[in-house]
Amino acid sequence: MQKRHCAVCGYVYDPAKGDPDGDVPAATPFDRVPDTWVCPICGATKEMFEPVDEPAGAAT
Repeated sequence: MQKRHCAVCGYVYDPAKGDPDGDVPAATPFDRVPDTWVCPICGATKEMFEPVDEPAGAAT
């Protein structure tokens, strides 16, 4: 599962951790995060999140 980062503040959404404070359980892929979810740091919408480039061979 690919991580995503907020283009506004840099917060990284890690699907392995989810966002417990935002009612998103661990192991939730970003495409399954509710459309109403916002960045827990700055409040940016899901549309402001971009894929994190993982180094080749990195464990996901």
